[in-house]
Amino acid sequence: MPEMNNASSIPRKTPITRRSFLKTSTLAAGAGLTAPLWQARLRAAAQLSPATQADAIAPGPFQPTRQSLQQYQCPEWFRDAKFGIWAHWGPQSAPEMGDWYARNMYIQGHRQYNYHVKTYGHPSKFGYKDVIPTWKAGNFDPDYLLGLYRKAGAKFFVSMGVHHDNFDLWNSKHQPRWNAVATGPKKNIAQMFKDAALKQGLRFGVSQHLHASYEWMATCFGSDSAGPLAGVPYDGNDPQYADLYHEKHLPAAQAGDVSKVPESWKRQYLLRLQDLVDQLQPDLMYHDGVIRFEQYGLKLVAHLYNRSAAWHGGKVEAVYTSKGLEDCQAGTAVLDFERGIAEGIWPNPFQTDTCIANWHYDREARYRTPKCSGS
Repeated sequence: MPEMNNASSIPRKTPITRRSFLKTSTLAAGAGLTAPLWQARLRAAAQLSPATQADAIAPGPFQPTRQSLQQYQCPEWFRDAKFGIWAHWGPQSAPEMGDWYARNMYIQGHRQYNYHVKTYGHPSKFGYKDVIPTWKAGNFDPDYLLGLYRKAGAKFFVSMGVHHDNFDLWNSKHQPRWNAVATGPKKNIAQMFKDAALKQGLRFGVSQHLHASYEWMATCFGSDSAGPLAGVPYDGNDPQYADLYHEKHLPAAQAGDVSKVPESWKRQYLLRLQDLVDQLQPDLMYHDGVIRFEQYGLKLVAHLYNRSAAWHGGKVEAVYTSKGLEDCQAGTAVLDFERGIAEGIWPNPFQTDTCIANWHYDREARYRTPKCSGS
């Protein structure tokens, strides 16, 4: 999960070692919410069709406000879980050249750009849209994998839901052309992972990194600045692929103003992830950053918790993580440390995540050993 958060929002962290991880990874949490007067509505809420409007969330104990979400308490299962395993796997894994491939393949001179040109051709002709079908998942065996993970001691499993590349790993209603059922493996990857996890008695989660896609994918609108194809537009400039690459725009980060992210994208962000919640009913949703797009982000969190209450007889069993300390001071979410841990004994539940190399498989990577300390 690449860091997309503001570093100033994260408390000081220390490197992971095996000893420190085992010592401090116990998660302390309170009991789940008890259901007040809205409990009678939850049975009906569990049967609701997915939200179709950006202002619609499932009914339940939470409203999409910071004050309301402060009532949230982390469920007992997460406190006791101690250890989970993730599959950070998607179309960017197909080239086997590491994380952020969908962005870096459009940056002339980057090693992933150089590999892409050598292997597939110039990104004006063979772009990320053409990489996606090469991810076939032909030998995908989730039952075998989840059996191994359970034997390794995992208590929960997290599937990729959607990375910054704007490609959904479930049968997405709001991204119909660019999802794992429609193209690539033509399999409902996330659902298959969930089914296998439940067979092994594991809690199931999804990771979502979608908020950053609008800015992150904007390199596809460029062109080479030097060489024989200098000035030839990359394939992101073709409007027929705007549903994957977004409409052509100046990156918000480059413009220095995140408010330039359009409301239409924020609404799609919410609808897509509400659909993910409704279809996959996750016990955990990892968010790669702070709660974004305020009203839309708060609606997503409230929707997840309200759905969870409906599915579990009034008890909120879901976990939503944030990398922002400001989101986790009182209720709301569980603090996540990427490749690090809290210093000392942390007063609230937290999560730490790391991997043995890059977040996506990289044939050139140096892998860590069990004796490796630090990150």
